[in-house]
Amino acid sequence: MPLNVYLSGEIHTDWREQIIEGAKGLDVTFSAPVTDHDASDDCGVAILGEEPNKYWHDHKGAMINAIRTRKGIEGADVVVVRFGEKYRQWNAAFDAGYAAAKGKSLIVLQMPEHDHALKEVDAAALAVAREPAQVVEILAYVLNGSLPG
Repeated sequence: MPLNVYLSGEIHTDWREQIIEGAKGLDVTFSAPVTDHDASDDCGVAILGEEPNKYWHDHKGAMINAIRTRKGIEGADVVVVRFGEKYRQWNAAFDAGYAAAKGKSLIVLQMPEHDHALKEVDAAALAVAREPAQVVEILAYVLNGSLPG
């Protein structure tokens, strides 16, 4: 049984690459948001025209990015949402909530120091992992019933 996995969340570390590399040999297809920060921020004005007001600049980009995000989450069997060390990742929290509302199997990837702040998000998840390798182990178990080691 193949799995479609959507990798959402922070874009400043290589966690996605670690999961994709670790999952080689598993019947998994990955998708993700645009992880080029500048392209993601500026897609709206690059496509639809300049905006002098930063609010509308960001709004245009958010709406266009939402097309990709909705498609990715809706087509996924499993959604992995990574909360990183830096920045307030409201978009990641929104993606986790959207995935939960759509009934998607949700894996949250976060550091222990975020446990309290993310307790509601974690309550909607089927697993809370600390390392990308644990996500790979979950996928391997789901697909093959095999335990790590």
